[in-house]
Amino acid sequence: MDAALTKSERETLKAIWRITSQLPGDVASEPAGARTGDLASSLNVTPGAMTATVKKLADRQLVVHTPYHGVCLTDDGRRVAIAVVRRHRIVERFLADFLGYTWAEADRLAVAFEHSLPREVEDRLFLALDRPATCPHGFAIPGSGTDDLPTMPPLYDLGPGDRAVIALPGSTDPEVAEFLEDLGVRPGVELKILDKQPFGGPIVVSVGGHERMLGENLARLILVHRVQEQHAGAKSLSQGSVTAQSSAGEASFIQQTETKRKDPSGDAIRR
Repeated sequence: MDAALTKSERETLKAIWRITSQLPGDVASEPAGARTGDLASSLNVTPGAMTATVKKLADRQLVVHTPYHGVCLTDDGRRVAIAVVRRHRIVERFLADFLGYTWAEADRLAVAFEHSLPREVEDRLFLALDRPATCPHGFAIPGSGTDDLPTMPPLYDLGPGDRAVIALPGSTDPEVAEFLEDLGVRPGVELKILDKQPFGGPIVVSVGGHERMLGENLARLILVHRVQEQHAGAKSLSQGSVTAQSSAGEASFIQQTETKRKDPSGDAIRR
């Protein structure tokens, strides 16, 4: 079904997933939806064009658009959106690791050709990259059979004693990203919360052996993977590590790919 979608339709599914996954949930009501105006702004298209795209996706039963409520993904829509997210993050990792682009540049450039990438090439890139666990931003790469990803809270939601691994959205302002880089607060780095002042006060963290102070607004821009205290000494999420994000189905696929796929000369695929 993904192959039959246009680039704009896939980008819209990805945007719906990104926006709705950040909205506060309420178990007593329907899931919060993404407003078409927000979707249009995030993809830099007109509201009319976005409404037309949403209608096409609704006709394919990939989304549900409820007036005054917004746009939500169906189960099929969520699976397609996650597959699009997986491909985007694999391409980002290739651009960063093989071609030397920064995480911000990789996010921008990946969109240019990811949608024309055959699934076979996507799978081979994943293997060539040694099955990365995260994209350059620090976000988990979902497994080929994964239908969702864990929610990541903002850094400011944590309290003293908490540990977390940093992730930065591609929409982060370049000047903010550069400032955080100077502080050592970059994707994939683990930090510990030392102190948090009340009433919207600053948060003090330990990162790379240094204490850093971050204001509330800045700390809310940074998303994190929580690290359980009992695993504090374990290796954090990094570009080369393999985590539980890979499903059993993906592990089986990888094993079959490495064993069975050969090039015309009969040699196994080089990694």
